[in-house]
Amino acid sequence: MMESLSPIAAGGLGSLAAGMMTAVGAVPLLFFRKAGVQTQSALLGFAAGVMLAASFFSLIIPGVDVLQARGASQAAAAGVMGAAVLIGATVIGLMNRFAPVDMLAIGPAGSRDLSRRIWLFIIAITLHNFPEGAAVGVSFGGGDMHQGLSTALGIGIQNMPEGLAVSAAMATLGYGRWPAFAAALASGLVEPIGGLIGASVVDLLPGALPWGLGLAAGAMIYVVTAEIIPETREKSKGEGSMIGLMIGLVGMMFLDIALG
Repeated sequence: MMESLSPIAAGGLGSLAAGMMTAVGAVPLLFFRKAGVQTQSALLGFAAGVMLAASFFSLIIPGVDVLQARGASQAAAAGVMGAAVLIGATVIGLMNRFAPVDMLAIGPAGSRDLSRRIWLFIIAITLHNFPEGAAVGVSFGGGDMHQGLSTALGIGIQNMPEGLAVSAAMATLGYGRWPAFAAALASGLVEPIGGLIGASVVDLLPGALPWGLGLAAGAMIYVVTAEIIPETREKSKGEGSMIGLMIGLVGMMFLDIALG
């Protein structure tokens, strides 16, 4: 069926399917009872671990691979991705300082500061889904349907723990099961937008994808390390948050490496 579609249409549908997997990952939260403080810290730690692993294995390393495949030396590829990561972290840091992010500090959570930090985290996850969708679109845009399907499958499976991460973050804010599920779904729906754009401009702007991957990675690393990890360590009396972080990090790392 996919073979009969144009590369742009196939890229849009493939990235849509991959993005929808975030909702599949959020399904377990529909069956959880309201979590206590320690469980919330563990879930948020899990989410942080998932996003740290995704930053390196789903974004930075693939970006380096793309640059090297286009003729860049190993050092040049590392330099470009390093610059992109720094820019992404700087942008989200400036947004954190100067933009009215506190307007997003809404919800039943008792701490307004906690709400602000978690919303920054959710924004970073959503932003990172855009270049992932573009990666799927680029794979299809080259005309190789097999490569496109493989990329969509790999990113789709990786999106499942990310969907769980978003819904866990929303649960930490005190939202109910269905709003948390809806947030995970919404975060994945930016992927088909990125997929359509990626498939459309693959010939016009072939150098844009690695920069997008690096920018998203920098934004996520900043939010996780500067906002989420300190918050979970402060709220968790035991080691639950760090156990959750390590489970999320190793689980996501395994998926990325195993799926190639």
